[in-house]
Amino acid sequence: MPSLTLVSFDACPFVQRAAILLQEQGRDYDIVYIDLRDKPDWFLAISPNGKVPVLKIDDTPIFESAVILEYLDETAEHGRLLPEDPLERARQRMWISYISNIMSKAWNLQATGDEATARLLAGEIRGHFEELAGQLPDHGPFWGGEAYTMVDAAIAPILQRLTWAEGLEPSLGLFEGMPRIAAWRDALLVRPSTTAAIVPDLEQRSGRMLHQIGSWVARGFAG
Repeated sequence: MPSLTLVSFDACPFVQRAAILLQEQGRDYDIVYIDLRDKPDWFLAISPNGKVPVLKIDDTPIFESAVILEYLDETAEHGRLLPEDPLERARQRMWISYISNIMSKAWNLQATGDEATARLLAGEIRGHFEELAGQLPDHGPFWGGEAYTMVDAAIAPILQRLTWAEGLEPSLGLFEGMPRIAAWRDALLVRPSTTAAIVPDLEQRSGRMLHQIGSWVARGFAG
């Protein structure tokens, strides 16, 4: 089997997706963290758009998190998460793309220094959650009911970060009155692959970073 190395920065939710999948598959991998404010030349040589994450398969790099997820799923000896049925596989890919758009709004919600903007984004995210809730099965905690899926791996990092954001500013009410989304979140956040795919103390690190950039949500962070 080729060696696998993820290249990213330590708080990136997109690289966490790939790390979660690797944990689910029980595959060996390394992670190399870079400073996004001072990207090394070797990184820019393998990521033409300067974005993370990058997955190196031996010496061959691939970028874009969705591409990385599909490569890892296709090459897994066991623990594949995308279904065999082409239509169901397309549906999962569709919702993963939908979730990626939520991730961008979630970052803006956490980072903005403006309360009105944060609350507007919180309302938009709740609307997305309502859409997702309508797609969740009636049984089981995951997107596939009792079966963990690629959609679960894709959304876990952002549900984790939005939970941290709501801890900093409970009035956001991101999960209020949404029992199905809350139950989904709770099942994902205690799953070993989710917790093993982040650096230690990431919640505290994220809070400090947001506070330093003037985030409204993290304005009272005291960690």
